[in-house]
Amino acid sequence: MEKVKAISADVLEIVEPPKEGYQLTLRLNFARMPHGKESIKTITDIAAVQGVILSSQLEEMLMNVNSQDVAQGMYKPIKLVYHPREPFYVIKQPQKITAVFPMRFKEKTDVIIATTFFQELMDVANSKACAKAPHCIWSPIPPPELRGEAIEDLSTNGGFVSFDITSRHIEGKRLDKTVWNLLNFYAFVKNHVKSTRGFIQRRMRTCLKSLVEVLQKTGLQDDQQIKEVKGYKRMKKLVNFSKSKILRYRSDFTSKLKRIHSRLKIHGFGRFRRKWLSFPNFSSKTKYRKLEKDTSPQHN
Repeated sequence: MEKVKAISADVLEIVEPPKEGYQLTLRLNFARMPHGKESIKTITDIAAVQGVILSSQLEEMLMNVNSQDVAQGMYKPIKLVYHPREPFYVIKQPQKITAVFPMRFKEKTDVIIATTFFQELMDVANSKACAKAPHCIWSPIPPPELRGEAIEDLSTNGGFVSFDITSRHIEGKRLDKTVWNLLNFYAFVKNHVKSTRGFIQRRMRTCLKSLVEVLQKTGLQDDQQIKEVKGYKRMKKLVNFSKSKILRYRSDFTSKLKRIHSRLKIHGFGRFRRKWLSFPNFSSKTKYRKLEKDTSPQHN
């Protein structure tokens, strides 16, 4: 209460008794609100009242971690709400205080990222390298300490994360750090999930861009090969056309020579050509001559 009163006695007034269902009720006098930068500071301090009260309560509970003023056994969980719709529980036990965080997420992908993170956090926090860190437990079901609590507070899709706070975690300046870590655990998890999701999306975009570049290069190479093949076909057609044209010219020239040759007639040249320029006829070795049947009468 002293921290709340120290904000501004002219602007804030604590109402006694508080409204039913609330720990504190404040009345604001806007007519006495300062102007300029002082107004921004005052509004910021008023907005942080809930955190101030909650942190003060949590500090008081943690400082009594070793108190023996009650009998041994498990105590009733105390529900604390620092962020709207994100309550967590503080349970006083012998020689330690357990903080339990029910985790809820809207997207299924966030659930997968968060549960993976919780399992890794549990493995690291319970390793020898982090022996001085609070003992961490993650479970998909509510811990036994929360039996009897409201069902809407225990209905989660991200499981339950528990931290065991002992006396060595609140020594000296560690108390403020421990309180700050507990109050902002939800924000830390959300930031981790958001950063991981963004990292995955960036990697996917990078991989997709690389794949598109490979496909584009392959397409350009295919187009180049198609152009080369088309050019080869055109050249082939041109070559074929030239050959045919040459053959036609040659045929025309030959026919002209024949016509010229046919006009020149030399007496006796035909007999000479038949005698000396004709190929002789040879009988094939595999050729058989048919024997004619002898029909003449035979004489004994």
